[in-house]
Amino acid sequence: GGTASKMAAARALRAALASDGEEAAWKDEEMCVVGIFGKTSELSAQKHAIVNTLCDKPVFPLYPGLASGHQQGNNLLQCYYNQDSKVLYLLLTAVCDNQQLLHACRALADEVSHAEAHEFWKGEEKLHCIHLLYLFSVSHILLLVHPTCSFDITYDRLFRALDTLRQKVLPYLKNAIKDCPVGKEWRLNCRPCPPRLLFIFQLNGALKVEPKCLDPSNLDKPKKHSPKRRLQHALEDQIYRIFRKSRVLTNQSINCLFTVPANQAFVYVLAGQGDDPISMLIGQLKNTCAIREHESLPLPGSRRYQMMRHVRQPSFILESSVNSSSGQLVDCTMKEFLWQHVELVLTKKGFEDSVGRNPQPSHFELPAYKNWLTVASKLFDVMISGKDEDLGFLAGDLSSKIQGQLKGLEGFLDADNKFSENRCQKALPLAHSAYQSNLPHHYTTTVHKNQLAQALRVYSQHARGPAFQKYAMQLHEDCYKFWSNGHQLCEERSLTDQHCVHKFHLLPKPGEKPEADRNPPVLYHNSRARSTSSCNCGRRQAPRDDPFDIKCGNYDFYQLQEEKCCGKLEHFYFPVFQPSTPDPAPAKNDSIVSSLPPQEGEGEKMKEKEAQTQGESTSLSLALSLGQSTDSLGTFPPDPHAGGDNPEAHGQGGEAKPEKRPSLVDRQVSTVEYLPGMLNSSCPKGLLPKFSSWSFVKLGPSKAYNFHRGLDQSGFIPGTNYLMPWDIVIKTRSEDEVDMDSNSWPAPNKSVPTKRASTVIGRGRRRDDIARAFVGFEYEDSRGRRFMCSGPEKIMKVMGSGPKESAIKALSSDMPLYILSPSQGRGLKPHYAQLTRLFIVAPDAPLQIVLTPQVQPGPPPCPVFYPEKQEIPVPPDGLWVLRFPYAYVTDRGPCFPPKENQPLMSYRLLRGILKAIPQ
Repeated sequence: GGTASKMAAARALRAALASDGEEAAWKDEEMCVVGIFGKTSELSAQKHAIVNTLCDKPVFPLYPGLASGHQQGNNLLQCYYNQDSKVLYLLLTAVCDNQQLLHACRALADEVSHAEAHEFWKGEEKLHCIHLLYLFSVSHILLLVHPTCSFDITYDRLFRALDTLRQKVLPYLKNAIKDCPVGKEWRLNCRPCPPRLLFIFQLNGALKVEPKCLDPSNLDKPKKHSPKRRLQHALEDQIYRIFRKSRVLTNQSINCLFTVPANQAFVYVLAGQGDDPISMLIGQLKNTCAIREHESLPLPGSRRYQMMRHVRQPSFILESSVNSSSGQLVDCTMKEFLWQHVELVLTKKGFEDSVGRNPQPSHFELPAYKNWLTVASKLFDVMISGKDEDLGFLAGDLSSKIQGQLKGLEGFLDADNKFSENRCQKALPLAHSAYQSNLPHHYTTTVHKNQLAQALRVYSQHARGPAFQKYAMQLHEDCYKFWSNGHQLCEERSLTDQHCVHKFHLLPKPGEKPEADRNPPVLYHNSRARSTSSCNCGRRQAPRDDPFDIKCGNYDFYQLQEEKCCGKLEHFYFPVFQPSTPDPAPAKNDSIVSSLPPQEGEGEKMKEKEAQTQGESTSLSLALSLGQSTDSLGTFPPDPHAGGDNPEAHGQGGEAKPEKRPSLVDRQVSTVEYLPGMLNSSCPKGLLPKFSSWSFVKLGPSKAYNFHRGLDQSGFIPGTNYLMPWDIVIKTRSEDEVDMDSNSWPAPNKSVPTKRASTVIGRGRRRDDIARAFVGFEYEDSRGRRFMCSGPEKIMKVMGSGPKESAIKALSSDMPLYILSPSQGRGLKPHYAQLTRLFIVAPDAPLQIVLTPQVQPGPPPCPVFYPEKQEIPVPPDGLWVLRFPYAYVTDRGPCFPPKENQPLMSYRLLRGILKAIPQ
């Protein structure tokens, strides 16, 4: 058990000591500890082969996958104690070895960012440093294995980082081993002695010696040392100069992380393989097979390993002594190279590696196996396992001091990140300047995002490395803090799509006065945009501020003008919300069933309704003028409110048609919840707003309108203040009835029938009674300029005494809600006029005119808006004005006016706004 035993890790070693009583005798022996670390370039276990060669036994398997030990992340610790030579070997395998590097790359995610990958590799390097510090704390001799014959300068930075870390964590390590059974100097310095560092380089065919020519004239004088030994001496001189310059090595060895001997070799170069690996493998196979054919008896394990090693010639091979016939000194083997240092340990002479005039002796202790195991186990728990909650390097409950030292180690090791940090920090002021260039004092989110994008472009031009994302996030935060710290503009937009000019502010509460000096200030929204609008009846114009609230835009302004102008006129009062509780609440969003986009069934109904209203507006006069009787049109109920809901009122009395839904006013309306916006096709039934956004007033009797002079109101562009005539057939009579009434006076507002008014249909001759109404679609722009339109996108222009164009074309078409104003400004932005009023002159005749306004202020799926009473009866003998809303608002927000290059006909008043019903 003792000679061939393998221990996987320090923790497993301590457990074996407590359970194995038979081997207690050899565990009292004093021993030398040799630590092995470094880099390997092949997938074979080169470090393991060194131990196998030194022990002359197959201690470790030839393939790393079969090795066992303590592994944390990609750092693998293995150990083996050779009782014959009294040497304990500690092997550290990390990401510096290709096998572990391959495992780490497989474990790393595929889609990982550059910063995350950099953090992963630097974390592995930090773990490797902590494992190295453990090796330097428990070993007498350290072997640094390198796959080439050139010194890796990065070890200088690594050793300086380890030395700094050791000096800072030394008090915590001393506290951890203060009760261990070792000498005072060991407990004071946390190591048995300043370890001696030896270097093993592999030649790998880099050094080639040409064979000497047989010609005696070309024979050179033989040199004292072989080329390999001369290479070793050159490497020793180079390494010593580098470490002395960087002060890793000083005169006093007790203060150094490690030492190198002054009068002994500390560099060994291993001979490499041939240039042709395939021929080498074939030769090894032949030799192996030949040996097995001649052997009759099975060989014991040790003998078989020696014979296979002699045949295979592994990478790390024992050098045979060369004959010195040429006068050169004999090269030593690797075991001889190492054993000259091991003997100093086992004989307790120690290492006297201090130099200078007054060299100080360094401490040295040769521990017994069990005493060393106690110290190594305690340090393993503290430094690697992290099981000590107070002192663990990697535990979750790390003290702030230890954490600070590890952070310092990361900063010392990570030169790439340090460069990236410096580079990104220099790029930040440039990015900040790019963000703040050409900025107004207050600006919106859109401006903030545009400037931030520009700042990120400048930052990306200068910033590099793994810290790029970290400082990009800091740039985001800095720009946002700059914007929100007194530079944030109010994001609220008016009903005409213009933002508030105030900086971020609060709205005054009911009864509270505005306070501009508060932080944040308490102010009303203001876009600094003013326009001129007319009152409900159109006779008075007044300036108005750009509204931010639907009540201010559609109700308050007009109520203010009511007191000065049209308050005494006759009004049609639309039904509004009548609360039954003292604190009514607006309808919540979950109770408002939105139909954006509208369902297919509703879309078909809307199309049917549009086609129906289009036919109703013109079919009556056309049908009656063609001689059809009023009986075919059905009977109309005397109640004008129910006229629109009678299925026979649409000229389809002979067909069985399903009963329509009752209108909104006929349904039970809520007295607890009110509609926060305006009535539209996406609103739930049974809700009414607190106020109406529509107005319907009577300017006077029908004779108040003069056909030849037009409307006598201010603001109209000359020649556009006329209403269009609308001739409505109210009765069809035969020729005999006409002759009987030829001597009678015509009724007021009725045209005298002439021969041109008569229509011949078939054999009979009949004459029509026609009533004339007048209709006008008024548009008004923000400067108060008003004009009438005689058709879609056709501005009225009357040169003589009244318009000659009939209103039938305008009534049977969709009229645009917005049209280009005839007087554009000097700017490039188009100036629009909005449909604001509909003038109706109802004649004094046995005729009922019904008003059904429906407005779609945007392209689908924008809902259709209508007043609180969908069908409004127009009383006869009157000049009436329907005022449309100034702005259209849904529960999702306002429907803004069209922008440039948007089709204006998508914003429309649906056809069929008027229909006439003879009585």
